[in-house]
Amino acid sequence: MGGALIAGWLETGAFAAADLMIRDPAPGALALAAQKAGAWVNPPDTSLSQAKTVLLAVKPASWGTAAVTVAPHIAPDAVVISIVAGVGARQIGEAFGGRPVARAMPTTAAAIGRGTASLYAADAEALRRAHALFEPVGEVVDLDDEDQLHAATAVSGSGPAYLYAFAEALADAGVAAGLGRPLAERLARSTLTGAAALMGGSDDSPAKLRAAVTSPGGTTQAALEVLNGVGGLATLLERAVAAALARSRELGEEASR
Repeated sequence: MGGALIAGWLETGAFAAADLMIRDPAPGALALAAQKAGAWVNPPDTSLSQAKTVLLAVKPASWGTAAVTVAPHIAPDAVVISIVAGVGARQIGEAFGGRPVARAMPTTAAAIGRGTASLYAADAEALRRAHALFEPVGEVVDLDDEDQLHAATAVSGSGPAYLYAFAEALADAGVAAGLGRPLAERLARSTLTGAAALMGGSDDSPAKLRAAVTSPGGTTQAALEVLNGVGGLATLLERAVAAALARSRELGEEASR
């Protein structure tokens, strides 16, 4: 996710590469590309005091180690923005010496400026800093309660994977119906990306858009009767979101032990 944000910031021109400090024990292609453009990759600890906004973008199991490594070196007035799933703002704030914390759950489409970020912060300045990071690379939604981040993670943070899984399944169904694999995958990908773009540019609800494609007694209605049947899409997604939400809570509990 950190790499996607770096790509989005540089692509949109939100920040100059020289304004970015990246700490990563194993820098990936995006971090190295940013370094070539002028970003600081693994700068010395003494340089970290220049950072006014610190983005914590690590796995839940690693956040404590990252905090211990970085917190002693950052400026006293720095703000911490965390995209670590499940770990609470109070816990992160304590690890960072009482500095203000905002939590965010973004999506990887930030890499192309089309991300979605759910934000929560009790501190107004932390929330403002979070908006400054995420507004240039997509849509931002403020949450009223930190506990809502578990649901936001399950619906939005994990949501792109649901779409990709649906595309895989649709292509598989096309193959089962007689299409060649390359053609089925091409049709599934193009159809879903086109439909998503249309929805993104429309004020109509998903239900209204669906109805516009569904002719009474036609092929789409026949398919939707299966998808909307007992144990169908709505039930599966409800179960999937509930499972992701439960896991988000578990990650927070594991990280606090």
